[in-house]
Amino acid sequence: MARTPIYAAGGIVLRGRARPLVAVVQRSKDDTWVLPRGKLKRDENPVAGARREVVEETGHRVRVHEFLGAITYRARGRPKVVQFWRMQAYERPSRDVMKDIIAVDWLPVGQAVRRLSYPLEKLFLQHTGRRVLKHRKHGKRRKTRARAKSKPARRKARPPQAHRRTAKARAHKAATRAGKSGTHVRKARAHTRRSGSHGRKGAVTTAKNPTMLQRVLGRFGG
Repeated sequence: MARTPIYAAGGIVLRGRARPLVAVVQRSKDDTWVLPRGKLKRDENPVAGARREVVEETGHRVRVHEFLGAITYRARGRPKVVQFWRMQAYERPSRDVMKDIIAVDWLPVGQAVRRLSYPLEKLFLQHTGRRVLKHRKHGKRRKTRARAKSKPARRKARPPQAHRRTAKARAHKAATRAGKSGTHVRKARAHTRRSGSHGRKGAVTTAKNPTMLQRVLGRFGG
């Protein structure tokens, strides 16, 4: 007759952002190094039980993320199933660790794998640790892209000196145009005066200023 399995839960607990470290704990009963985990209480939700065990064994509050998998083995003749979730620990501990734990170490994934005592846990962390770190990198890239898209493009503000230069340039351009137009007017007037005795425009101009010939003819009643 198959014996009732033992159910346990825990986490691959990360701390830090740039170079995350993984928590491994040393148990007092046999001095072995394991991932933080423990048996579930009767009718306890696995996620809630995993969080409870991790907080008790590491002293850090955590945020629980995706399910990573499970390992199974026999313990005292009974099958044991241990489920793991990815967790992010707060930087500072919030409580003392339970008395069954004599040490907590935060190590890079490679060193954490070597520190673990059981080959099955070594293999599990070796594979899931790579996946967890890759997932974190992709998550950061997605967040960075989303933030970049959500931010409206900002127009670069011109420095005050640039505004002053632009205003001066516009004033100079306007003055240049005004000067050119004044020059054209003066040239036109000069041309008109020079052409007073030549052509049609000269005839019109001389109507207001009689010539010497007209004055002589006027004396003779012509």
